Amino acid sequence: MHEKITRRQWGKIALKGTSAFVGLSALLYSQPSFSKSEEGHNKKQAGSNYLPGKVSIGIQTYSFRDRNLDETIKAMKELGIKSCELWEGHVEPSEFQWKPNSTPEQTKAKQAGLEKWRAELNIGDIKKLRDKIEQAGITIQAYNGTIKDNTSDVSIDTIFRITRALGTDLLTTSPTVSVMRRVDVYAQKYKVRVGMHNHDHFEKPNEIASPESFVNGMADNSDYIGINLDIGHFTAANQDPLSYIREHHQKIYCIHLKDRKRNHGIRTPFGQGDTPIAEILRLIRDNNWPIPANIEYEYNGTDTFTEVKNCLDYCKKVLVS
Repeated sequence: MHEKITRRQWGKIALKGTSAFVGLSALLYSQPSFSKSEEGHNKKQAGSNYLPGKVSIGIQTYSFRDRNLDETIKAMKELGIKSCELWEGHVEPSEFQWKPNSTPEQTKAKQAGLEKWRAELNIGDIKKLRDKIEQAGITIQAYNGTIKDNTSDVSIDTIFRITRALGTDLLTTSPTVSVMRRVDVYAQKYKVRVGMHNHDHFEKPNEIASPESFVNGMADNSDYIGINLDIGHFTAANQDPLSYIREHHQKIYCIHLKDRKRNHGIRTPFGQGDTPIAEILRLIRDNNWPIPANIEYEYNGTDTFTEVKNCLDYCKKVLVS
């Protein structure tokens, strides 16, 4: 049962701490995601997939944005990655993806094309995509789809249908605070948990960036609405992700592993920024919290494959220490 929680109740819960959340594992394994209504059944089905005392290390496939899905699957197999958060750019047509140098007219045209594609989507094509990933021995832990105020109801519905067709009950998104009431309608309809992803855009009060924005995004919504904490962005926003995870781990559905400098600083290789990645991983490990941790490679490195491997190696070394 998913009861609504008032803004005051969330204020008491979520403003105790300030910052982000993180998770990874010394052993790579696939950990299923559960909605509360399905938790008992799914634990029985999960069997040996759940390893007490470990942390699930996965990848946000945005890390492989320089290659298509087939090439990404190949890279994940070679790296021994068993779990992923599937980026929408590996599902939706590339011609409709937003580009940083797009003009307002181009952005509007891309949005219109994407809306049309979603409205006409054959969900069977998504199931074929899921089969391809699963046949490679990789579990889709979450789907990552963008939902903003200008996203139509048809598109929001399609994003949730894609999530379910991919075999997961977790959607991650970088929303606005104001769109979350609409999102919750579909979360309840499809019984899909939604993890709100944060950035460090404090100059935009409607964006998810601060502990208070998480509170506002969850306020008066169902228990399906929670957090996808990006610990790197949280650090860059001068928040304390370690304390935040300790205080609010029950509402953190998964985390993004990333290292950044404070004060809106640069993205760095793991261990070279101000994000307490090692401490966060050990906190999750030592408390046996079921928080999957997905590496999101974004810093300027050499080739993608090498840098993702470096991130994985860093996490494994931390978790065996």
